Amino acid sequence: MEKKLPEMRYEEKGVVKMIEGGFRERVAGMGIRIGKEIKMLTKQPMKGPVVVVVDDARTSLGLRIAEKIIVEVSK
Repeated sequence: MEKKLPEMRYEEKGVVKMIEGGFRERVAGMGIRIGKEIKMLTKQPMKGPVVVVVDDARTSLGLRIAEKIIVEVSK
């Protein structure tokens, strides 16, 4: 099942399937690339950032960028 990154539940894992718009280069420096496994750690309420784990490293993304990342979640 595909979801936008902010739609993932806490501790849910998935594989990055698509990065919309011109954000691909921007998030690549954070280790977020198509085909990488990603895990949701926390989401802040009221349009705050999301914190994810990629390659054992935590990174924080603003909601605007996170909305552009499509993830195939594990069942």
